[in-house]
Amino acid sequence: MDAQTQLPARRFSGWIAGLSFLAAAAGPALANEASDWNVIAIDAAAGAGGQNPVVLSRTLAMMHLAIHDALNATERRYEPYLYQSHGAAGAAPAAAVAAAARDVLVGVLSVSGSPEQRAKALPMAENAYATALAKIADGAAKNHGIAAGQAAAAAMLAARKNDGVTTSVQYTPGTAPGKWRPHPDPVSPNPPIANPALAAGNQPAVLPQWGRVTPFVLATAAEFRLPGPPALASAAYARDYNEVKRLGGQRSADRTAQQEEIARFWYEPSPQGWNRIARTVAGERKLDLCANARLLALLNAAMADGFIAGFETRYLYDFWRPVTAIRAGDTDGNDATAADPTWETFMNTPPLPDYPSTHSVLGGAAAAVLAGFFRTDRVSFKMTSGPPFAGITRSFASFSQASQENADSRVYSGIHFRTACQDGIAQGEKIGRRTVAQYLLAQPQ
Repeated sequence: MDAQTQLPARRFSGWIAGLSFLAAAAGPALANEASDWNVIAIDAAAGAGGQNPVVLSRTLAMMHLAIHDALNATERRYEPYLYQSHGAAGAAPAAAVAAAARDVLVGVLSVSGSPEQRAKALPMAENAYATALAKIADGAAKNHGIAAGQAAAAAMLAARKNDGVTTSVQYTPGTAPGKWRPHPDPVSPNPPIANPALAAGNQPAVLPQWGRVTPFVLATAAEFRLPGPPALASAAYARDYNEVKRLGGQRSADRTAQQEEIARFWYEPSPQGWNRIARTVAGERKLDLCANARLLALLNAAMADGFIAGFETRYLYDFWRPVTAIRAGDTDGNDATAADPTWETFMNTPPLPDYPSTHSVLGGAAAAVLAGFFRTDRVSFKMTSGPPFAGITRSFASFSQASQENADSRVYSGIHFRTACQDGIAQGEKIGRRTVAQYLLAQPQ
């Protein structure tokens, strides 16, 4: 994985420059060990290990599915994902969680990132493991728990060893109207980027192979493939174009203060934000360890597949971003779109095609999982944002409301067309509903 994950991390660095992924700084009180390891994994893999949000989604899915299976071996309450053992009855659950989490994290982080990043990330996982085990009394229960966790992690690492992450894909940007090509950041990057070599943007496309990664819950990455963006000459495209031009520009006179807050609030990468929402609601609902482990496993499997399916669609249609489209509006053959060669986005645009917005795909998937798990969409919660615009608190009456606002933020940021966001939600909802309906189902007692 090494060569394939280091380079994309650098390409993403202009997008996520300056982010501190220490989720605990903006997180709620933790529910139990499953939530503890969720924070530890984000801190180690993204914060210290430099994993970009796409790669992080795979790490989190692997770890949380292994945690679920390890716990399930100690008390069979749900359908297992991979590890089928019934032989760990009486084992210490916390030991099973810690061993599963540690082994997956070490297995992934030891072949990810630069040597310097590995030197920071691996000790975080090891220290967390040692701390967790020190809280558990020595004896057979602890040993059996460790063995269950190790076995669940080994099954996961073996299953994902050749999952397509290291597949080599040649990608050449297009030049025709409607085709993606490298694009600039605003002259004053938002959020700021300290490295002047990255601040200007114009980065190569990131992770063109990701649509070929083996999904966690879908039959194929193309199972819920979307119909594609509007034709350039269509009225729908003109509506999308003029909306983002009006609301998403750096100097927009029409974007409201609330819309600017929404753009900043949701600019945090999706895995961090939606995992924090899940931890918040799980803590408020006082989920027990097994239920919380199942929730985080379902959530992260769905989000990982959201990136896989979204990237398969993105590189299929290869549609240009608003900043490219608006600057070249006189080439699209649509009389209802007026070019503005100096137009700049409100926020920095990640370096990959527009359709769909995978930020919206993950929001749709996460909201569908949460609604399915709690058997209602109407769950009220507050969430405080993490970096790069940490400390903003917003309230929601439902998961779907949060998902829609998450998608709206990309238009207010100037980085996606509306159709990319709405179709992204629809794709994500299908993935989320599939995940809850078919995986980790409750077993008869």
